Amino acid sequence: MRIISWNVNGLRACVKKGFHEFLQSSGADVLCLQEVRALPEQLDERTLNPPGWYTSFFPAERKGYAGVAIFSRAKPTRVITRLPEEEFNVEGRFIVAKFGRMSIASIYFPKGSGRDRDNSRVAYKLAFYQSAERELEKLRTTGPTFVLGDFNTAHTEIDLARPKSNMKTSGFLPEERAEFTRWIEKGWIDVFRKQHPDESGHYTWWRQWGGAKENNVGWRIDYVLASKSAAKSVTDAFIWPEVIGSDHCPVGIDIGSG
Repeated sequence: MRIISWNVNGLRACVKKGFHEFLQSSGADVLCLQEVRALPEQLDERTLNPPGWYTSFFPAERKGYAGVAIFSRAKPTRVITRLPEEEFNVEGRFIVAKFGRMSIASIYFPKGSGRDRDNSRVAYKLAFYQSAERELEKLRTTGPTFVLGDFNTAHTEIDLARPKSNMKTSGFLPEERAEFTRWIEKGWIDVFRKQHPDESGHYTWWRQWGGAKENNVGWRIDYVLASKSAAKSVTDAFIWPEVIGSDHCPVGIDIGSG
């Protein structure tokens, strides 16, 4: 089984850049999307209901903003789209598809930078992290749980190309990294880092100017975290920087039956 996550930076724009071709060629059984930036009624029928796929969307109330989705070959037994705090639900950032005992979450964690890049949303971001983690804790008591998405945080210095110049930048602030560490200490496993513990140069997001992608000056902010029981079944964890269509690239895992 292959599970993939991709921040598409606008699904309608990504469709014009090959999204449907990727959907069919990726080998995915489950595809988690973030930053859909469209209401379901704004999508064409092929994107809303692609042949051979079940789709679940949770959009933001504000048009053209945020939004998450899950595409799956099998029909979910249940879909969860809300956190307890309504302030988080209006932004359309949290969706979970359950397949029997297994839970797969697609989450678009907030940025902390705010509109003026003043780090004014860091408190909101950390509160969202904590709310999501509480709900995911409940889910992983019921079975294997995978958390995929854009976490908007580079956890360690090897997760971005220029750590020293970004120490005061949201996405690499000490308090954001500490929150990520808290998740790891609670037993969530960063499956890519587990397989590649000391390798730098693996990034999932690049600025869209200044040759950042060409020079691989990026950040690893898209992750697959797994509960301990889920991590046991992971046979491969990968990042696909060669896939175009967004300023992020897809990340994913293959899992076996074990």
